[in-house]
Formats: sequence, C-alpha cells, structure tokens
Amino acid sequence: MESEVFQKVLEKNKNRRPILKNSLKAFLFGGIVCLLGEVIRMILMKVFKVDSRVANTIMLFVFIFLSSIFTGLGIYDKLGQVAGAGAFIPITGFANSLTSSAIESKTEGIIQGTLTNMFKLAGAIIAIGAISSIFIGSIIYMVRCFYA
Repeated sequence: MESEVFQKVLEKNKNRRPILKNSLKAFLFGGIVCLLGEVIRMILMKVFKVDSRVANTIMLFVFIFLSSIFTGLGIYDKLGQVAGAGAFIPITGFANSLTSSAIESKTEGIIQGTLTNMFKLAGAIIAIGAISSIFIGSIIYMVRCFYA
C-alpha cells in the first residue's frame, strides 16, 4: 500500500524534461555554428582568394580560437546552458574542454598544472583518434597494396 502511494507521489512530482524543445535548440544552435563556419569559409575563398583546403583549415582555427576565448571569458558556459548539446559540436567542444582544464589547473603552475592537466578531459578523444587513424590507415594501405 505504501509503495503504491509512494510511486504515485513520485510520478506526480517527477521532473519532466522538455526533450523536443532541447533537441530543437541543439539542432538550431549547431546549425547556426555550421552556417557561420560556412560563411567564414566562403569569405576566405571569395574575398581573400584562398584555396578551399586552406580556407577549411583557417575556419577551424577561427572556431578553436573563438571557443577558447569564449571559455576564458565565461561566455561559452552561458552559451552551453542556452544551446545545450548544440554547443558541443566537436571542434568547439574540444577547444572548450582543453581551455577549461587549463584554466582550472593554472594555480598549480604552468608545467605541473596547465600542461599536465590540460589533456585530462580530452586525452581519451586524442587516444581514440590516434588509434582509429592508425587502424583505418592500415586497412586502406593493405587494400591499395592488394589491388595495386
């Protein structure tokens, strides 16, 4: 009897997550970030006559730089609260994780704090990226050797 009453009270007071609203915000914010990236890329290619590959690289550097600056100023956290998962588009989220780790550990000194702790959050991503690139590169190399 008490269990049923408890379940009813629990269900009545349960926090409901606005999944559709959160998904829409993440989709829109992520799309806006991607649109800005494309605008930066097009400006680099059309106005500055930069090659497409170079424009892609410069655009990524711009996003990494802006994410790091926004993290340092506390703006990125506020954007993350509004945009949700849309703020963690891979390149900006990665820059945010590195910068926030560096900021948190700056009191321990440059070597012991910042440089050693900066990659704690991002270390797994770097390791997985390195291992998977070696694995996929080896497969591509073997396939090319086999069909050459």
